[in-house]
Amino acid sequence: MLACLFPGQGAQSPGFLHRLPEHRVIRETVDQASAALSIDVLSLDTSDALRSSVAVQIGLVVAGVASARRLADEGFDIAMCAGLSVGAYAAAVTCGALGFEDALALVKRRAELMEAAYPSGYGLAAIDGLTEHEVEALADRMAQEHAVRVYVGNVNAPRQIVVAGSDDALEAFNARAIEAGAHRARRLAVSVPSHCELLAAQSDELLSHAAPIPFHAPRALYIGNRRARPLRAPDAIREDLATNMRYTVRWFDALTSIVELGATVLVEAPPGQVLTSIAQIAYPEVPALSACAMPDARLIPVLRKRLAQETR
Repeated sequence: MLACLFPGQGAQSPGFLHRLPEHRVIRETVDQASAALSIDVLSLDTSDALRSSVAVQIGLVVAGVASARRLADEGFDIAMCAGLSVGAYAAAVTCGALGFEDALALVKRRAELMEAAYPSGYGLAAIDGLTEHEVEALADRMAQEHAVRVYVGNVNAPRQIVVAGSDDALEAFNARAIEAGAHRARRLAVSVPSHCELLAAQSDELLSHAAPIPFHAPRALYIGNRRARPLRAPDAIREDLATNMRYTVRWFDALTSIVELGATVLVEAPPGQVLTSIAQIAYPEVPALSACAMPDARLIPVLRKRLAQETR
């Protein structure tokens, strides 16, 4: 049983759209996105363009949907989909819950709202080596002592926690985290304070914006960001997508749900490799592959072989 994972903001790098496999389905997906947005989507992955969350988020959704369509064109049956943060939009398209062009319009509005609210001075940091409880306690102490707060934005793994806040708050917190025993505390390539109450108003506005957009019951399982469980009702998927900028993304719980629901092979869409690494460490018995870590000509036969093994 194949599950497709879609990375979030921070996975991007200059040229990532140009590194997608040269294939008819990829070209058609890029062309569809360009026509829908009235821009050349391939212009969104330059170093200058990637300073904008709008370009990053649109590019990640295009890369994710294109990769999933490439697999479907080869006859692979994607049984489950999950995406981290904006990656959830590519997951929703892939599972049939949301149209691609509607997803692009919604993501564009999402990124615009986030960027307008926090054009500079905010972002995310990843803390490796502390638990969620330890990070929360450390954040509470810093808030009490200095009236400066960071928020838990992502729980990517039991000891890989992403926090959101202002640049000054993140710098101070990273130093405290290292003193408290974290192995590493580093800023991520994200310029907005995602997945916390700082984006509550923007989340509400996006939910209203999403209200008239048609959502459908998914063909494949869609695993939500906030509660990390399968969502089958169209309105539940709409809410999960529109509000995930406000709430903690429980990625590790989502990954656990995918494994418990019977996934036997995981493949991460470009340009991500972090979700693959998390899965390989947490669930080494389940093959996890990054689509951008090997040539397309090798990925397809490796996937066929892995999936064939489960029928023996």
